[in-house]
Amino acid sequence: MELSLHAIRGRLLSFLRQPHGAGDAQSYRYIDDGIILVESGRIAAVGPAAELATRLPAGAPVAHHPGALIMPGFIDPHIHFPQTQVIASYGAQLLEWLEKYTFVEEQKFADPAHATRIAEFFLDELARNGTTTACVYCTAHPASAAALFAAAHKRNAGMIAGNAMMDRGGPPGLLAPAASAIADSCELIRRWHGTGRQRYAVTPRFAVTSTEAQLTAAGALLKQFPTVLMQTHLSENHHEIATVRRLFPADANYTAVYARCGLLGPRSLLGHCLHLDGSEIALLRDSNSVAVFCPTSNLFIGSGLFDYARIKAAGVRIALATDVGGGTSYSMLRTAAEAYKVMQLQGQNLPALAAFDLLTRGNAAALGLDAEIGTLAPGAFADLVVLDAHASAAMAHRMEVVRTLEEELFVLMTLGDDRAVRQTYIAGNPALPTADAERTRR
Repeated sequence: MELSLHAIRGRLLSFLRQPHGAGDAQSYRYIDDGIILVESGRIAAVGPAAELATRLPAGAPVAHHPGALIMPGFIDPHIHFPQTQVIASYGAQLLEWLEKYTFVEEQKFADPAHATRIAEFFLDELARNGTTTACVYCTAHPASAAALFAAAHKRNAGMIAGNAMMDRGGPPGLLAPAASAIADSCELIRRWHGTGRQRYAVTPRFAVTSTEAQLTAAGALLKQFPTVLMQTHLSENHHEIATVRRLFPADANYTAVYARCGLLGPRSLLGHCLHLDGSEIALLRDSNSVAVFCPTSNLFIGSGLFDYARIKAAGVRIALATDVGGGTSYSMLRTAAEAYKVMQLQGQNLPALAAFDLLTRGNAAALGLDAEIGTLAPGAFADLVVLDAHASAAMAHRMEVVRTLEEELFVLMTLGDDRAVRQTYIAGNPALPTADAERTRR
């Protein structure tokens, strides 16, 4: 049940722009004791508790999280909900991993009951890790996307999702000709895109599993519906790249395939982007497409290291994602920790401010949703995560000598995981059961 006017109180942090580096205090707003007023699922006001407490009616509920850090909910721009039982599958690189594990599990989603059960687990797990919005790959079965949208709509959680389009390179149970895949996508768009907080993403899995006809049809669909997004994979693995070269010999490179088929643009999210040449990076930049950094997946499957500094310097937009189930954690905190290590291996650095900006405002901007999520601003949805930097014994021990906000953020991103998430709010409503004990009345 949605609460009427109520307040959430604690230490508030949100980002105003991308930080220029460590110490950039102008990039964020921090309130040591603040209140977020929530009305009808959206933020009505944000400010110091001393100023806003007087705006609450007598007896209005206040969820007080003393000492905790309250931020916009985390946003995951690349994750596979059919792979919740693929995560932690041993010993294979990309194409073998797909055939041996992923395609086997995904065929089970022809059963709507299975899809519904996994969708509920998936959304529970996101909330437990402080993730309030995700851009999600479903399977080739329309029932898989429908199950996810229905479960998210019931919770008033904003999800972006689409059927994985495949017409070759996989088992028959996952393949659909271009015409039927497009028809399924059109029906899902009409039913779910814009229903409550749900949005659709055109989802050709990748060039290895789509013919030119299907990729071109996906590009036409993206053009036909100018508010939907597009998600696919690009340049993750050397064997994958060689396969694309063999399948599309007339194209200069992998990225050029997508460009020619109309799949690049400001609404396009391309997972991985590990082995790009200069012309490919230029295609992403000039089309204003988004390169999605998936560090735990890239390390686990042995695909390579994302060159964050090179891609950012070229002017390409970047997002940060878990990529479960190739990725090894639903936690965006763990994902940021691995991103830091990937960059360290290349002589680069990821300050805590930059990491938390990516997890919130930055990923929202990559999705074109930074006016709705990823911010603590009036009018935005009250999707929030409450973080506790003392959640484990090791964290509490380390925090004894922490003196600054940036140090605390670095502890959270280096040592934090789901235990550090004290509460998650979806449109102002608590998503985790501990909220009732923490909610007090003013």
